Amino acid sequence: MDCIFCKIVEGTIPSKKVFENDSIVAFYDIQPSAAQHVLIIPKKHIATMNDVATEDLPLIGEIHQTAQQIAKDLGIAESGYRLINNCGPDSGQVVFHIHYHLLGGEKLGALVGTRD
Repeated sequence: MDCIFCKIVEGTIPSKKVFENDSIVAFYDIQPSAAQHVLIIPKKHIATMNDVATEDLPLIGEIHQTAQQIAKDLGIAESGYRLINNCGPDSGQVVFHIHYHLLGGEKLGALVGTRD
């Protein structure tokens, strides 16, 4: 398999890790879109959100809990952060290994087509 994130998981491509356990790795994005930009990935290769199976749901929950902890560790939990998963080419997904972008550390702009 020629997946860059699988290679990061196996250690053949280096990354600046902020978290790792038996099922998840989190590391800084090499092309950050915010002052803090961390990618959170499962070690298991799952191509897109559409490929998440019922047995993967606990892993997705663990990723979200990990995002909460990383935001606290980075000091951005209180000021706010964004957690994004892109699914498919039209969303902007480039690496087809499910991943979440944790963005924060500054005032983030509005997303197109969303309002609060």
